Amino acid sequence: MLDTTNPNHYSYTTRHLQIHILGGIKFNALDSLRVTISIKKPEQHLVLRHNIDLYNDNQIEKLVRKIAERIEIGTSIVRKTLQELTDVLEQYRLQQIEKDQQDTPVPEISVTEQKAAVAFLKSKDLLQKTNTLIEQSGVIGEQTNRLLMYLIFTSRKSNNPLHCISLGSSGVGKTHLQSKVAELIPEHEKVEITVLSENAFYYFNRTELRNKLILIEDLDGAESVLYPLRELQSKRRITKTVVHKDRKGTTKTIHLTVEGPVSVAGCTTQESVYEDNSNRSFLLYIDESPEQDQKIMHYQRLISAGKINTGAEHQARQCLQNVQRLLQPIKVINPYAEFLELPPSVFKPRRTNTHYLQFIEAITFYCQYQREQKVDTQTGEIYIETTPEDIQQANEILKEVLLRKSDTITGAVRNYLERLKEYLKKNTQTTFTNAEIRRNLRIKESTLRNYHKQLLAEEYIKRIKNAKTKSYCFEITDIKEYTNLKQQIDNALNSCLSRLSTPQPRN
Repeated sequence: MLDTTNPNHYSYTTRHLQIHILGGIKFNALDSLRVTISIKKPEQHLVLRHNIDLYNDNQIEKLVRKIAERIEIGTSIVRKTLQELTDVLEQYRLQQIEKDQQDTPVPEISVTEQKAAVAFLKSKDLLQKTNTLIEQSGVIGEQTNRLLMYLIFTSRKSNNPLHCISLGSSGVGKTHLQSKVAELIPEHEKVEITVLSENAFYYFNRTELRNKLILIEDLDGAESVLYPLRELQSKRRITKTVVHKDRKGTTKTIHLTVEGPVSVAGCTTQESVYEDNSNRSFLLYIDESPEQDQKIMHYQRLISAGKINTGAEHQARQCLQNVQRLLQPIKVINPYAEFLELPPSVFKPRRTNTHYLQFIEAITFYCQYQREQKVDTQTGEIYIETTPEDIQQANEILKEVLLRKSDTITGAVRNYLERLKEYLKKNTQTTFTNAEIRRNLRIKESTLRNYHKQLLAEEYIKRIKNAKTKSYCFEITDIKEYTNLKQQIDNALNSCLSRLSTPQPRN
């Protein structure tokens, strides 16, 4: 009796009345059933139109009397018809919501694809082969960042998901790198966000985001949701208390809860603005070197010339997606954790230490097909253990991350300082002026001024007076400071590896 063929004009016909619902019904507010209806007798031209909440009993009684009087029909017939209409619309709405909330159909993996993915996960040098496959999928350069990002995205399925923020100047490919690596994750396991309103996160279904990858194209467009995102990262659940009226008009408070854990990735040019979010994430600095520029432009020319094998790229992406589908949640224990120490130069060591240990677990999780499954005798829980090789690979990948975590200046300023050192070395000089650097390194005056302000404050450069010209210029305080910092971190990580010994059995 309910015709929903036209989503904006439902029809409901009985022997006594014809009812049309104009504009359909809303599916996002189950506490009300507000409709705009037109009602008349069959084969009669007199029509009554009214806007009403079918869950409001007082409004229903008034409408029943109005219909009965206007189109001359008994109140009992009208009341029964409206009740039946309410039941039918309620049932239809619940069916549609259930249909919409069903998980996105997961593409089935053929037996051949499954065997190939398992063989890949069991192969020797898994991380190196994965990095090669990532490159074959169309990710150019960024050898360390692309593998690090892929492993962070993989951690969404583990007990301790990781997060990352890509940093770099405008137009260097932050969003491109994130989107290309995200293509290696199955569609139903990620949520891509461009703009999100302040309260939108609280209206996801309770478990809709659990173990999902949340991708934010630009953090500048999602400032309003950064706080709930941080809470979701730290506490793995967010709750909001709101006031609403039930069908009887009684005001009540309800709790909207969304559960994690989730893995969050975003891009920005403003490192200092999002410090609270950065502290919870790995910071990936995009390669802005001329060499990387040449790689990308060469790839772009090959695409334009039609010389890129897109079929091979698709096959590489499909292979890594199949690998992701085969990874299963499993507990990871690192029996060597007590022997691992961060370099003393690292800032905020408590949170960085947690990230370091969780990344090692992420590598072990990814290598789960190469690890023996063990059983906790006390709880009966199945787990796998980290190996020294996992720690060694984590150290190699995280050297740059730990180096940045130990730096007192921002990534953009560090990139400028290293370019400046190369320029001075190439020209065999020790001093420089603003005008010289603007001209030769092609940097805007305002940007250069901000760089030098931070470098002067942190005493990386100093202002000196030229004895001949009586003008002021700049000089780098310690040309080897970054090299020495790298060496300190290398020594600290190598020292940890040398201390690894056979762990004691778990109690």
